[in-house]
Amino acid sequence: MLLCSGLAVSRTLTRWGRGAHRGGDLHHRSFLCSSSRCHGVSAGEGNTQSVETGSAQGLYRDTVLLPRTDFPMKLAGQKLLDREVEIQEKCGFASLYTWQSERKAKKFCLHDGPPYANGDPHVGHALNKILKDIHNRFEMLRGRQVHYIPGWDCHGLPIELKALGELGATDLRPLQIRRKARQFAKGAIERQRAAFQRWGVMADWGQCYYTYDGAYEAAQLKVFQEIHSKGLIYQDYKPVFWSPSSRTALAEAELEYNPEHLSKTIYATFPLVTVPPKIASKAGQGDISVLVWTTQPWTIPSNQAVCYMPNAQYSVVRRKDNPQLLLMATERCVSMAAVLGTELESVATFTGSELEGGICKHPTLPDKEVPLLPANHVTMAKGTGLVHTAPAHGMEDYSVASQFKLPVECLVDGDGKFTELAGPELHNLSVFKEGNEKVICMLKECGALVKEEDCVHSYPYDWRTKQPVVIRPSKQWFINTGSLKDKAKDALQKVRVLPESARSSLLTMLDRRTYWCISRQRSWGVPIPVFYHKETGEALINKHTVSHIAALFKEKGSDCWWELPIDTLLPADVLKKSKAGPATDYVCGEDVLDIWFDSGASWAAVLEEELQGDSEEPESHLSWLPMPLRKPLVTEADCRADAYVEGKDQIGGWFQSSLLTSVAVRNKAPYKSLVVHGFAVNEKGEKMSKSLGNVVDPDAVIHGGKDGSIPAYGADVLRWWVAESNIFSEVQIGPSALNSARDNINKLRNTLRFLLGNVHGFDPRTQAVEAKDMMYIDQYMLHLLREYSMKVTDAYSEFDAGRVIRLLQAFMTRDLSTFYFSIVKDRLYCDPEDSLGRRSCQTVLEEILDGVTRSIAPILPHLAEDVYAHTPGHGEEETLFRSGWIKCSSVWRRPGLEEAVEGACAIRDSFLSSIPGKNAAQYDLTIAIEPGLLFELMESLQEDPTSTSSQLVELMMAARVNLRSALPRDLPSDTLVSHGTFLINLEGGVIREESSYSIAAVPTSADRCPRCRRYTAESPDCLCPRCQIVLAKAP
Repeated sequence: MLLCSGLAVSRTLTRWGRGAHRGGDLHHRSFLCSSSRCHGVSAGEGNTQSVETGSAQGLYRDTVLLPRTDFPMKLAGQKLLDREVEIQEKCGFASLYTWQSERKAKKFCLHDGPPYANGDPHVGHALNKILKDIHNRFEMLRGRQVHYIPGWDCHGLPIELKALGELGATDLRPLQIRRKARQFAKGAIERQRAAFQRWGVMADWGQCYYTYDGAYEAAQLKVFQEIHSKGLIYQDYKPVFWSPSSRTALAEAELEYNPEHLSKTIYATFPLVTVPPKIASKAGQGDISVLVWTTQPWTIPSNQAVCYMPNAQYSVVRRKDNPQLLLMATERCVSMAAVLGTELESVATFTGSELEGGICKHPTLPDKEVPLLPANHVTMAKGTGLVHTAPAHGMEDYSVASQFKLPVECLVDGDGKFTELAGPELHNLSVFKEGNEKVICMLKECGALVKEEDCVHSYPYDWRTKQPVVIRPSKQWFINTGSLKDKAKDALQKVRVLPESARSSLLTMLDRRTYWCISRQRSWGVPIPVFYHKETGEALINKHTVSHIAALFKEKGSDCWWELPIDTLLPADVLKKSKAGPATDYVCGEDVLDIWFDSGASWAAVLEEELQGDSEEPESHLSWLPMPLRKPLVTEADCRADAYVEGKDQIGGWFQSSLLTSVAVRNKAPYKSLVVHGFAVNEKGEKMSKSLGNVVDPDAVIHGGKDGSIPAYGADVLRWWVAESNIFSEVQIGPSALNSARDNINKLRNTLRFLLGNVHGFDPRTQAVEAKDMMYIDQYMLHLLREYSMKVTDAYSEFDAGRVIRLLQAFMTRDLSTFYFSIVKDRLYCDPEDSLGRRSCQTVLEEILDGVTRSIAPILPHLAEDVYAHTPGHGEEETLFRSGWIKCSSVWRRPGLEEAVEGACAIRDSFLSSIPGKNAAQYDLTIAIEPGLLFELMESLQEDPTSTSSQLVELMMAARVNLRSALPRDLPSDTLVSHGTFLINLEGGVIREESSYSIAAVPTSADRCPRCRRYTAESPDCLCPRCQIVLAKAP
């Protein structure tokens, strides 16, 4: 007897309604979801159909086990912000770092490159800090003990300039400047720290390192002492990049190049007063002038030579428009004829080496003569092939001067103006303005100016003041990086670099740096621990003086350099060991260390265990550090960080300064891996600038713009933006990128909500089904989940969170929403609650929920913890980040399982393609396969020749499946027949078999069941056999 409408049905439905939702509630009022039987409907999209009261479908509504969860589909605005803050508090974000650091586990150390403490947090900070945090959280989840101590770079000119601006006075004492600068840096640190915490960055924010801390400064001086004791630090008078706007020397890393710099370029003549002997007979009669080209006319008064390329060809040419004879490189003659606007007739040609012995007359200094000299830096790319050489204003020029013992005369002061030595006509004139014009005028007056024109070219600027720099000599302290270069290159070859393309840039930067100027003429920094004799000016610096100063800095901070009397800074015992005279004979040096040396020594302050020799107590090596930092971060013998992660600007900055200092002291790099990311730019690819009004404020991204122009996205959207971006190129941010991130997170929430709703009332600790007892498609999904988790783990290991997101989206869309969810909804909603099939599915859904949630946790920690709080199977106080990484088992991969399900899917694809736009559930299928492996695999999914409830029927999503070795001959006229093949590959290719199959699809004659909506009922409005049994057994 069919179970149809009537008294018995009503009683059964009443009983079901009372017991259908047993198992308890979640945290809040439950949410009722709707179901769909339509193929291709993804999770959360649901096909809600209105049901009239009293209809057959309405009678069975409460008997269907629909998803239930109080996890919201969407959070926005203040609710989203409040929820994120609530999760941070409830899930112990603030204590997570301390908790994991107390575990005994293999260590992972990501050494934090200190951001500059000179302003508010910006999207560059967000990109860098979140990228680091994603990897740290991944390493922690998979069981590592993460060591990550955030730091700040606190010294330097930008902070000093802001301090001076706030003080608004001149002639300030160094201590006045330093106290204001420290105050400014502390304020910036607190603002940045608060932002980093709000972004969810995991750290012990009470234990950070600061380069202005006395203990850090002491460690830095230890590094300085080690390098100095090896003879690698020296004082010299040589050209350096000098910023007139900052009045200090600069390192290469402190420069930025302005491609739109406008210079006056000139061609000028140096008359030959002594013709080179080897060309005298070839040059003919007449006066010859050497033609030079320069973009810096102001350097002409400092000229000491004209250089040529020994192996190049040179010519004496005669101008057609006048009798002037000019000497230039032969290959530049055609270009020069165009520049001068006249034909050039060759008089004689010879090699550069034959120019030896030539002497020129200086054009603006009548009594001065300058030689022709060979040099390897001469090129033929521009100019005349003869290079005006001013050793005071060029690095290559200085090398020539060193080789040939030329004088290095500097006629430019620290303000970028000509000194008195330049003569009354030039004295006090700026070399960038009127001084440059005056030199050109002087060349014109003496008849040496041949051509003058404007030239737009790339020129170095002070990256802080955005003003042009000059090269001028001054007495500075240097590190001889030339002698470290080969060791540094060897060390770099052992370092993993991501992306690998950045390695060549690192090597190129090392090649370009023959020495490193480490002294700065400022107040806010670590003093160079040197004393000068009052009479002789001789420097006093050795291991005794430096060690003593380091001990004072550790105790009192570096302000004591200005606070303490000289006899405290140079006590009698130190002077005795140094074999020096009384302290009163000396004065303290006024220079401070380059901030790249500050931060470049961070490995010693934060990573290095041992700078003071062997000791029985390891912590005694760190006695100069504050107690919280004495715990060694790296116990391996090499004491290297596992990774440094910074922007590409650090290729010539922190990456290099850290490498050079570490190689100088320890003969090894301080890092095992380097990760180099791009810059944050706006959506047009433009650099962000306050003046252009295109700056994206990360605080506005999270909390919304004050004017309402930007919605409140929350921290997870900011983190998704970082993760999704191709970090190895420029990273674009703007409304489109942020809206896309928000929408993608909402899609993810929807999928997670579907999973949560369907594991409601399921306890995996007591109700889970073992993999061997599961239905094939459920086992297959565990196999796919295992593959997904392995790929995600590999991607995180490669610092490729973008690949993680792509894997996640493919898994959710292709494997879950479109495939698995659409197939198993009937089993989930309509099978008995405690049936093996339903529990099998729920076991898999719970594994998927757990795996997906853990896989997104490093990127979206707030969402992951929120989902975990709604997930069954763990205690209320347990949090995701304290419970480990994705759990998957090797038993999830069963031989033949993949081929069975994928073979069935291939058959299903052929079937669905034959009925485009139609409902697969309305068809009966006959699948014909010749005896063989494929037929055996399909038999494992359906034992009986015909079935409406087999695993094969579920996979086909059809009404009925008949499994045969051949199609019947008497098929109805409306039958749709399709054919295909499937290649079976077992045991790594040992077993290979290609099988053919045919499918006959016929519209089913069965009616739709009013409860499960499958076409398996015998008459309208009556239940199918499966639903009859379910309701009959209902309590």
